[in-house]
Amino acid sequence: MLNPHAALPFSAAVHPDARPAARLTWDSREAGPDVAFVALPGETMHGNQFVQKALDAGAPFVLTDLDVPRAVRVDDAWAALKAWAQAERAKNKLVIGITGSAGKTTAKAYAAAALNAHFMPVFNTQPAIACFLVEFGASDRPLVVEMGIDRLGEMAELVELVRPDVGVVTSIGPAHLEQLGSVVNIVREKGVILGGVRGLVGAQAAPFYPDAESYGFGDVTHAGQNLEVTPQAATFTFDGIKIRLPLAARVQAEAAVLGLLLAREAGLELTAAAARLEAASVPGGRYRVHEGRFTVIDDAYNASPVAVSAALDALHALPGRRISVLGRMLELGETEQELHAQVGQEARAKADLTYGVGAFAAELGERAFVTVPELVTDLLEEVRDGDVLLIKASRGISYAPEKRAREGVGLDVVVDALLRLRDGVQLRDAPAKADGSGN
Repeated sequence: MLNPHAALPFSAAVHPDARPAARLTWDSREAGPDVAFVALPGETMHGNQFVQKALDAGAPFVLTDLDVPRAVRVDDAWAALKAWAQAERAKNKLVIGITGSAGKTTAKAYAAAALNAHFMPVFNTQPAIACFLVEFGASDRPLVVEMGIDRLGEMAELVELVRPDVGVVTSIGPAHLEQLGSVVNIVREKGVILGGVRGLVGAQAAPFYPDAESYGFGDVTHAGQNLEVTPQAATFTFDGIKIRLPLAARVQAEAAVLGLLLAREAGLELTAAAARLEAASVPGGRYRVHEGRFTVIDDAYNASPVAVSAALDALHALPGRRISVLGRMLELGETEQELHAQVGQEARAKADLTYGVGAFAAELGERAFVTVPELVTDLLEEVRDGDVLLIKASRGISYAPEKRAREGVGLDVVVDALLRLRDGVQLRDAPAKADGSGN
């Protein structure tokens, strides 16, 4: 429990009615009888505007500079939260920090499973990380923290907050270019996590950090062996132990190698770690494979060129007629048309049929649509038994330097439509090719 009346690593005036909480949140919508609220400044409004809402929801205390009931009153709520997070983190013996242009969430999930660790939820902002550290820092279990950046200097701030014992870079590629500027800047910024700690980089990122130890398959420092990927599972061996990851591809297998390496170095029993890996899962929209009369790969949560390339590799490795459904990738700056064209060219090489939607639809696919409903109508008429479909795009809003909002494409609705069709309507069989293989 988080007790506001216990010794705190910052100066505060604690209201006598403040109560211990099980959790701490920066989002007033999550505040409740067991969840305290910290009122932080935001880009457009201050969390103080939601303090009363949190109190009305029963928050045990609020961290704020306001003089209100159940307040833990401080001069600067963010400075206080950061000091609290660092104090709690210092009590933990093993903290893993993970960054990269793609694959962070997958690596986090598999590393945490192998280590039996507490891990960050979906959000990876500094306030979310700080609240996570306050809640779990003193645990006797390791912590795995996802550390994403979208501006210069942010990784140094995150490293100061998290102080990881092991820093991991999963991959490097063009992402958040509107703020980060270039791949050279991305390499430098993400590489900050490797400084002064145990550093590990994924196979794709290894050429960018030639002095760092690498993991994955092939020519890396710490390699899994005998990787095989089928529609049902990815299998490989590590230290002589057979690993089977249901409905997984190479990216998940590389994340599992990372997890096993960390578990081995932490002195954990690898057979038990392997069993936990087999049951590991990632949040929806991140390479979720839905099998059936046709197979849907739901990778619709987010996209960058390196992430789309990895997903297309996974699609290409599967049997059946391969269909890619791609939407806009956000925050690619002045090179976005060129990068979308490159991704579209790769899609055409690795898929049998390609769809594009939204801005740059023509670059992304042979069948180009302005809106998602138009695409769905055509796709539902086209899909056949035995097909395998990859759905991938950025979603949400990107803010350019001039603060001009630009929408991504929410392809989760495409996934939903396909799954409803798969489960409710009999489709025509895919015609076999001339060789009779159907592939």
